[in-house]
Amino acid sequence: MPRSRRKLRVLHVAAEIYPWVKTGGLGDVIAALPAALAAAGADLRLCLPGLPALLDAARENEVVRLATPFAVERVRIGLARLPGQPPAYIVDHPAFFDRPGGPYGGPDGEFPDNHRRFALLGWVAAALAEGADPGWRPQILHGHDWHAGLAPAYLKARGSAVPSVFTVHNLAYHGLFPAARFADLALPPEFFAIDGVEFYGDLSLMKSGLFYADQLTTVSPTYAAEILTPRYGANFDGLLQARAGVLRGILNGVDPTVWNPAADAALPRGYGVDDAEAGKAVAKAELQRRMGLAEDATAPLFATVTRLTPQKGMDLLLAALPGLIELGGQFALLGNGDRDLEEGFAAAALAEPGRVAAALRYDEGLARLIYAGADVIAVPSRFEPCGLAQLYALRYGALPLVRRTGGLADTVVDADDDTATGFAFDDETAEALLGAAARAFAVYRDPARWRGMVWQAMTRDFSWAAAAREYLTLYRELAPT
Repeated sequence: MPRSRRKLRVLHVAAEIYPWVKTGGLGDVIAALPAALAAAGADLRLCLPGLPALLDAARENEVVRLATPFAVERVRIGLARLPGQPPAYIVDHPAFFDRPGGPYGGPDGEFPDNHRRFALLGWVAAALAEGADPGWRPQILHGHDWHAGLAPAYLKARGSAVPSVFTVHNLAYHGLFPAARFADLALPPEFFAIDGVEFYGDLSLMKSGLFYADQLTTVSPTYAAEILTPRYGANFDGLLQARAGVLRGILNGVDPTVWNPAADAALPRGYGVDDAEAGKAVAKAELQRRMGLAEDATAPLFATVTRLTPQKGMDLLLAALPGLIELGGQFALLGNGDRDLEEGFAAAALAEPGRVAAALRYDEGLARLIYAGADVIAVPSRFEPCGLAQLYALRYGALPLVRRTGGLADTVVDADDDTATGFAFDDETAEALLGAAARAFAVYRDPARWRGMVWQAMTRDFSWAAAAREYLTLYRELAPT
């Protein structure tokens, strides 16, 4: 019989993990992908910053104290056992991470020393890859977004043979700092160059990952192709074209145990594919009551759970809102962000009481009720690396209305197709969005066709198992066992 493969040891480096630290989809991915890889047979560990929520969630065991270029005192590295997760190294340096506010900033904006904070994270990850923990040493280091972008650079500076993978979750966030901050990073001087971390005269932690990692991935096949172009490449398109041979798109997934309408405690009653119509009707009525909308079972209820930014196409949605209401729909928004957009949606809710509602905050329980109670979830993004809202919507039987870009194009089948799961449009205009909404209204008036689309949506498989298999294949190419 053939010998079984030994487990690959992989260290994932990231700034967020749900439910302890989350500002967007990255936290959800880090909560799900490493666990799926572990379930598929990898020996996984995480490397995370010692933010207060993580320190509060676990009493870690000390593994080592490291002398680093970032502090006079040695930095304590603990090994935490977070529920449901692989073991996690916690970089316990209170001067950098034990601060009020979010992981990147507080009430006064971004922390000015973020370059040093996340340089420490990357430096520790590289040290672990080189054997800082005598009890476990990874064969591959896998960093996520700009916060982990320096880890591959530190490996190269050390002359390490450990290969690295760098995943772009959103290329728009560059991790950009003034050039003078490079002196704080403890990298060789030659690393500040066009062939290095220099980016139009500044310092970019995102570019560090893109340039120094051995393998690049992003979170959908379409986005992997889009970022090679000037339109979507965020000024990295030239570098990415040069590295296209080591770039691949691997579609994100959804944890079916976390996003499961049959067992979701946030819903008034659970439901599955077979009783979705009844379950969603109860959720819709509860959502209308909660949001102050007219309790009208016949009105198509459109909704959005998002950050309010132009990237997400929220200005297009705001402009299309009067037409959507004129067609007879309702609209519910959950999210916050750009002040102009917040004010615009608040004004729309005041102008159309009972038809438009806006909750300008984030609320996990309300978000889940929206996915269950809405008929349509609008995701009209100008660009979308993968997108999770449409995947959650599909799981809960709310049909996505999306602009055909990035992961939205890869996950939503348009209503003109026999296997349709939603509605798509191309142009970045309110008129194109409203045209797709009009098609949604037309299908909604045909109950049998609508039920068929809901069934198609809820039976699509976007679990993390497929992504885990692709990543394991990539890891074995880099470090065969």
